[in-house]
Amino acid sequence: MHLLNLVVYAIIASFTPGPNNLMSLYFATQSGFKKTLRFVSGVGLGFLILLSISAFLNSTLASYFPKVELLMKIIGALYMLYLAYKMVAPAKKNAKSINNEWNNTKTGMLLQFVNPKGVLYSITIMGTFVTPYYHAFPIIFSLILLTTFIAFLGTLTWSIFGSVLKAWISEHERAFNITMALLLVYTAISIFFS
Repeated sequence: MHLLNLVVYAIIASFTPGPNNLMSLYFATQSGFKKTLRFVSGVGLGFLILLSISAFLNSTLASYFPKVELLMKIIGALYMLYLAYKMVAPAKKNAKSINNEWNNTKTGMLLQFVNPKGVLYSITIMGTFVTPYYHAFPIIFSLILLTTFIAFLGTLTWSIFGSVLKAWISEHERAFNITMALLLVYTAISIFFS
């Protein structure tokens, strides 16, 4: 059950709009798919590093302070509920132009350390779905690779099908956001019953 919840959360967080996905969408429409692969690979590398740091910190905290596990679950669930709310709340449009010189591996990697969605994604994944249940390094590392791969696929998908997804989401935006929000609420509630 923990693994299923982890994958559901990772897919929702990775495939819904956020800085990584919107930037890869923009870069793909401006520079083409091949040139956007630099940015997408940087996002994947950044997530790998961020998830590794988060796993280490969560494991260290949990081993020294067993009560931290409940706090991590509460924070993770609250963040998921916040994301669900943000998905259905009216959004303010921010039409900022992004300079093409940012379409590179370094920017993609460094963005993860200032991207609140990416940082909270890493903390939530590790603190809620991984370190409370798994303690062996090979398993934790496998889950880091799995969630990194899912995050990478989310960004890659937005760059491959960016214009198609943009048109479809614009047309069905409300239904899409409500579905994603309900899945997040389910995942947030289920972490307390596992």
